[in-house]
Amino acid sequence: MDFIISNLRLAELVAIVRENRLFFEDFLIHLRETGYRKPRAFVTEASDEKAMAVIRGFLERSSGAALLNGVGRPYDNALARWYFLAWLLRDAPAQRLGPLVNQAPGETLEDRRAYLLNEIRKFVAPLFPEDESWSWAAISEVMLARLEGSRRSLKGTLFEAIVRRSLKTVFEENGIALEVSDREVRIHDETYDIQVLGPKRSILIPVKTRETMGGGHAMLFTRDIDKAISVAEENGYHCLPVVIAESWGGDLKSLKSENFVYIRANPNQVMVIEPLLIERLRELVPMFRELAER
Repeated sequence: MDFIISNLRLAELVAIVRENRLFFEDFLIHLRETGYRKPRAFVTEASDEKAMAVIRGFLERSSGAALLNGVGRPYDNALARWYFLAWLLRDAPAQRLGPLVNQAPGETLEDRRAYLLNEIRKFVAPLFPEDESWSWAAISEVMLARLEGSRRSLKGTLFEAIVRRSLKTVFEENGIALEVSDREVRIHDETYDIQVLGPKRSILIPVKTRETMGGGHAMLFTRDIDKAISVAEENGYHCLPVVIAESWGGDLKSLKSENFVYIRANPNQVMVIEPLLIERLRELVPMFRELAER
């Protein structure tokens, strides 16, 4: 078989969640220091004043325990504690709570976060009345789901950085005077992750990754690439799609672009992708030289 059956993404996420258990243990230590034997005892605290003190104390706590994001990098301490408490209370700190923080009462950011978390605590407490709902087994499942979303976002940024770095490597090797932008380009409702600037024309590069195989989503994936190509060409740009997919299921010959880069690899195989990408980009050196001509 030339494809990967193992769910590499899940294996990596589970390993990260296991590392994050130390952060959960630090939370338990904080609870014991403030008089609570179990998380549920804190969650069901009748006194807003006591609960707010526990929350505020944890937000300000500095113990050395790290909370890792979806690609295994530690969050900043203050952000980690805000994220963890939101996850503990089954909420989304960035997507849902982020906009609400600015509207919450309090003089400082930590005051507003503490107020909001306490209100959420009172709402969710009766929804999860069992001790098991506040155990590591339950919280780790919540964390796994949250980190999966984090991973998707961070992986996209990671691959954009890899493509930028690979382009610069190939240009330097071949003495090609082209600029690789650090910002994405938006045309109407299409976003292009990278722009390569030439004296007369530019290349827009959408970076597309896909882990799964076949199905209706594969057709949508191909259609999405074709749309990106069409919008770029209609607005006077060349388009060079970079596709990283283990088993795409799309018809490469049907793409509306003569030039594209297809890396047949699972996006979770980060270490093997960059050398393959550089190899494919080297094959496009004549195109890059033409773009650099004045």
